[in-house]
Amino acid sequence: MTEHSTDYYQRLVDESALEEFLTREVGPVDTFDVARHEQGHSNETLFVTWGDRELVVRRPPPGQTAETAHDVLREYRVIDALQDTAVPVPPTVTACDDESVIGSDFYVMARVEGTVIRDQEPARFANNDARAAVGTELVDTLAAIHEVDTESVGLSDLGRARGYAKRQVTRWGKQLAWAFERTAESRTVPELERVGSWLQDECPDDHPETLVHGDYKLDNVMFGPGDDPDLAAVFDWEMATLGDPRADLGWLLSYWRDAKDPEPEIPDLAMEFIEAPGYPTRKDLVDRWEAQTGLTFEHERFYRTLAVYKLAALGEMFYRRYLEGNADDPFYPLMENRVPALADRAIRIIEGDEPL
Repeated sequence: MTEHSTDYYQRLVDESALEEFLTREVGPVDTFDVARHEQGHSNETLFVTWGDRELVVRRPPPGQTAETAHDVLREYRVIDALQDTAVPVPPTVTACDDESVIGSDFYVMARVEGTVIRDQEPARFANNDARAAVGTELVDTLAAIHEVDTESVGLSDLGRARGYAKRQVTRWGKQLAWAFERTAESRTVPELERVGSWLQDECPDDHPETLVHGDYKLDNVMFGPGDDPDLAAVFDWEMATLGDPRADLGWLLSYWRDAKDPEPEIPDLAMEFIEAPGYPTRKDLVDRWEAQTGLTFEHERFYRTLAVYKLAALGEMFYRRYLEGNADDPFYPLMENRVPALADRAIRIIEGDEPL
């Protein structure tokens, strides 16, 4: 068994208790090992070797309350419901709502082999055909999410689809207001107030109602190990609900770069390799999504602006935590200048200066 000495890891998992649980739920084995996945920024991911099986345990960060953003049992419910659909998800194993086992709710799924594209393009995909296929697989899978029959898979009560877009504008406006209570002492971002007002005025009264992922982007999916891009699994379902599919598409587009784009506002999150020849443009992704779903991306400036507004709100909350001394992440203080840059981007979209 792997030795770990950090206090954080000890708060994260009691290995003996986890071993006892898995023995009871999955069956006894001779080999057991646990390692923390270092890439997560919300829920925690643990890789578990259980005999000849590779498993994954997902749990909230230690010390957090059971807020929606860390609701792993909700995430498990969605993944479990999607097992026999066209949406690729990891095979589920079991879930546990007894916090006495490892200190929180958690669930277990099978580990999927493949590549999450995050910092650089895999060498096997560095050709025009593969690049085009990456974009096609990505948007076709998003369309599959939006076409799920939520009634038949038992997810019809997952959330309130009607009014989703309006609630998003209100929610993220409140998050910004909370952040501004502290960050305004350092610097102000009046452009975001203008963006928020524009979103309230332009919010569609009606929209399609489907299952939405809530955080769908390239580095939240995994491609299989083969030379031809095959999207093997969609991860990070903690924000999934019933809502407006066009918000999902707008969020995906906010991370997708075209060769004509200006320098990224947050280089740490930008996947600039997507600008290479062969990758579809944002307009290509929209056209494909419309063809696959039969829906239209109406009010596209609204949804793209909403996505950037949400990114700015997240950044401003990070900045407040930094100013209050509640975070030591070197990414957080960078938000002093990067949130205003995101506000400028939102204004460009509103004014038509950053088209699809």
